[in-house]
Amino acid sequence: MQRSTTVRSIQRRLFLLLLRAFIIAVAFLILFTLLVTGLVVTRSSQSIMVNGPQAIPRLQTYYIARGSWGGVNTIFTNSIDFEASQWKASTLLNAQDRIVVLHGQAVDPATAPVYQPVSGESVLPIMVSGQVVGKLVVRQNIQPSGLFAFRLLQPVILASFFLAVFATLIGLLLTRRVVTPLAEVIAAAEEIAGGRLQTRIHAKGPDDLRDLSNSFNKMADALERNDRERRDMLADIAHELRTPLTVMRGRLEGVMDGVYPADENSVGPALEEAYLMERLVEDLRLLTLAESHQLTFEKHELDLIEIARRSISMFQAEADEKKISLELKPSLENALIVADPLRTEQVIGNLLSNALQYVPEHGSVWVEISRQDEDMVISINDNGHGIPESDLPFIFNRFWRGEKSRARVSGGAGLGLAIAKMLVEGQGGRIVARSLPGSGLQIQVSFPASG
Repeated sequence: MQRSTTVRSIQRRLFLLLLRAFIIAVAFLILFTLLVTGLVVTRSSQSIMVNGPQAIPRLQTYYIARGSWGGVNTIFTNSIDFEASQWKASTLLNAQDRIVVLHGQAVDPATAPVYQPVSGESVLPIMVSGQVVGKLVVRQNIQPSGLFAFRLLQPVILASFFLAVFATLIGLLLTRRVVTPLAEVIAAAEEIAGGRLQTRIHAKGPDDLRDLSNSFNKMADALERNDRERRDMLADIAHELRTPLTVMRGRLEGVMDGVYPADENSVGPALEEAYLMERLVEDLRLLTLAESHQLTFEKHELDLIEIARRSISMFQAEADEKKISLELKPSLENALIVADPLRTEQVIGNLLSNALQYVPEHGSVWVEISRQDEDMVISINDNGHGIPESDLPFIFNRFWRGEKSRARVSGGAGLGLAIAKMLVEGQGGRIVARSLPGSGLQIQVSFPASG
């Protein structure tokens, strides 16, 4: 209910924003059209006043050549330089303001009336040798210009109306196709920000918005998974620290209360648990540095076979004690890679320690080194109880242990394989795990070959 209310609120905001943009665009279009129309109307109304003065020189020339206005009506009827309609709409007066030509027709001088001023007409004097020899009366036809403006604005008004309707329809369509999906993404983002990481949205709308919705859902999945892993990690750390702390507290309280004597046998178990906690904290620190890409590697060329041989020699005593066969089976004379020797030896050591912990007595652990295409591959194999196929994708997770074969009694804190994965991938390598035929586990590490 809350999300739907938020979506509707965002929809209204986005729709109003979209509608505002369309209204501004239509307003600018109308304003531009009105401006152009005004300029056209102004020029049209001015053309009459411009053409009147242009006719004065023609009439002056006629009067100078004839000395009178006799026969001047021929100019009004046959002229081509001044629009015929303007000549016929004009009136010529003599110096005494009597009408000589009325609307292109000559008037008998004996009966010619005196011109009476009429509204809407302009009287332009005709000068010859500094004297007024006549006057040209021009009608200022303003009404046709207003009619012209109305006729010009009429289609603009209609076009603007239909454009506004079209803009509204486009806005409604975009509301359904764009605004609604976008509003749902924004509302879902607000829910994610509020801590509801299980929020998801249904992908709909254009392809770009579908991609946005799918990307948002992937982001939400990653956030929820990271949050779950963080909570699990904190719970696992608390669980791993609880046991050694309980042992240490019990032993030390027993010594303080006099239940246990203050000797090596009483303090030794507490010290062992302290060492265990120290290793756990160091492993967590190393894992955190590796995950945050803050762990530095001092890489140079090294022989993977020599690193494996040295690591096996360190675990040979433990293998002999558990009556486990531990051997190296290289298929190459040398396996050169570019890596950090200490971190690479730590990876192999973690994998060997993991294998020795879960292989039963009289079992076998063997290390194979080979080349596959451009990679040098080291495989740590054992014939122990193995791991179900359904659990293989999770064995490199922090604090992961199987049911009984990976119990804390026989195993460590569950960080060895996670650290190995981070150290391998941090140096540009790959690590995978697979079950061997019958029983057993194989962990395969690949590094790019040198040269």
